[in-house]
Amino acid sequence: MRIVREYAPAALVLAAGLSLWEAIVYLFSIEFYLLPAPHVIVQSLGENYPFLVEAGLYTFTEAVVGFALGCGGGMLAAMVASSSPGFAGLVLPYAVASASVPIVALAPLAIVWFGVEQGSKIAIVVLLTFFPTFVATTRGLLGVTPQSLELMRSYAASERQIFFKIRLPHSLPMIFIALRACATLAMIGAVVSEFFGGPVKSLGVYIKSTASLFQTREAWSAILVACALGLLLYFAVVLAERLAMPWHFERHEG
Repeated sequence: MRIVREYAPAALVLAAGLSLWEAIVYLFSIEFYLLPAPHVIVQSLGENYPFLVEAGLYTFTEAVVGFALGCGGGMLAAMVASSSPGFAGLVLPYAVASASVPIVALAPLAIVWFGVEQGSKIAIVVLLTFFPTFVATTRGLLGVTPQSLELMRSYAASERQIFFKIRLPHSLPMIFIALRACATLAMIGAVVSEFFGGPVKSLGVYIKSTASLFQTREAWSAILVACALGLLLYFAVVLAERLAMPWHFERHEG
């Protein structure tokens, strides 16, 4: 019952939105190449299902690999930076500034550097996910109260023990906030970077080519696949968060 109460409002909003979409297309007789109705998009998805699955897995691989490398590298870099608060304070402003660079400015350069295949897309995803994870992890590791550190040191705890007993548990909520945000950024980065070049068997190239030919039903069906895969990655992170911090969810649910 708790799950029903939690997700029922979102399901009702989704159903209402799709119904409104269908009604607007029908009442105003909107041409299919401008805005196809949801049932037309689902029909197109069924017709092109084999190709969209192949293209979706190709793009999803880029997103997952880039997500793992970017977030993993961000956490490792934050652990190194947090060992020196002065150095971390010096690096953080540049990390925040680097995260604001638009993807459309970097994607063409990434293709020049890493080629038109998956390497350039993975590099873009790594760049998009590295800095948010680095910033969140660094702030989490350095946000421990001085009283907690003094208490651990009064018990002659080593820096290693302080890290695993105090700093890491304290930073987990911020780390998973960053990971959840990066899960959506990873799929967005993979798809958008494919707009600038890539094989036909990728979602970004397929969306761009079909939209340019006014085949909007096919383009929307590919967008639907990209959304589903993005949600899959997001919920995988949420599941990992529940397994890593069961006490956090028990406290909020209680």
